[in-house]
Amino acid sequence: MVDVNKLRETAKEVISREDVRELIGYRPGTYGFRARPAFVMGPDEAGELIFTPACVNNLASYIVLEEKLPVKRGEEPDLRKVAVMVKGCDSRALVQQMEEKAYERDRILVLGIPCTGVVDMAKVEARFPNILELGEIALEGDRFVLSFNGTKEEVAKEELLADKCKRCRYPTPLVYDELLDSEVERFADDDYSDVEEMEKRAAEDKWAYWEEKFSRCIRCYSCRNVCPMCYCEDCVLDRLQPQWMRRSVDISENTAYHISRAYHLAGRCIQCGECQRVCPVDIPLMELNRKFYKDVEELYDYEPGTNVENPPLLSTFKVEDREDFIM
Repeated sequence: MVDVNKLRETAKEVISREDVRELIGYRPGTYGFRARPAFVMGPDEAGELIFTPACVNNLASYIVLEEKLPVKRGEEPDLRKVAVMVKGCDSRALVQQMEEKAYERDRILVLGIPCTGVVDMAKVEARFPNILELGEIALEGDRFVLSFNGTKEEVAKEELLADKCKRCRYPTPLVYDELLDSEVERFADDDYSDVEEMEKRAAEDKWAYWEEKFSRCIRCYSCRNVCPMCYCEDCVLDRLQPQWMRRSVDISENTAYHISRAYHLAGRCIQCGECQRVCPVDIPLMELNRKFYKDVEELYDYEPGTNVENPPLLSTFKVEDREDFIM
């Protein structure tokens, strides 16, 4: 885990640069074990920054939001760099955004943080419910140490680790200007066993499964809003002319919504799991996204968010691309 003093010292140096306008990182949350995004505007704020296993948010989402901010009349846009702290999965979002020309590489300054895994906050809060006082989580060897209410509890890492971390191929950021710790070995390769279990089901069983999941959706759009790859200025899910889907909350419109999102993320999803993390009704959205991810990798030998020089999957083709699956 990165040394917090080194992190703060580096952040202070970065935000003091004349060509950097702000730094996006993490600070302690307001209750429980949570951390929250921090927007550091000056060197005196760098002392608030942290990096712990509770830093689950994918901060790459804020980079594309920064690009959309309106400029006041009579003012020129501030073209200085935005600095951002990224884990391995977050860095893949940056890479994919740059592949798609969302912004140029020289617009950002990346502080890479090799990640030894983050917690699944749902697992933490199920194990330690109703913790309102601010607590802390640290990783010591193969155990998470949770400090709260003047006590410490140790839990095996495997019990609280986010599922996405268990199959993470890139725990060390793939793009960075400064790496704040030594590289981390990948945890395990992804065998897609969960996807294959779903593929084995009969079509009727699959529909019954997803019908129950989608029927819970309240169409809050949290999954779209948190996604670092959902940054279209004119989202098809909002469009009224023509209107592709109604705003009503029912199984038909909910299914259209989620299937549309999944298709729009095919070849773009970097498996950060933010959509599923923020869902208030616990829809397992990554099961759907991972099916597309597996198909893209097997059919086109393509993995999104791994090489800035690669063109996006759906903007190119190879004459030797497989065609045996085309009906």
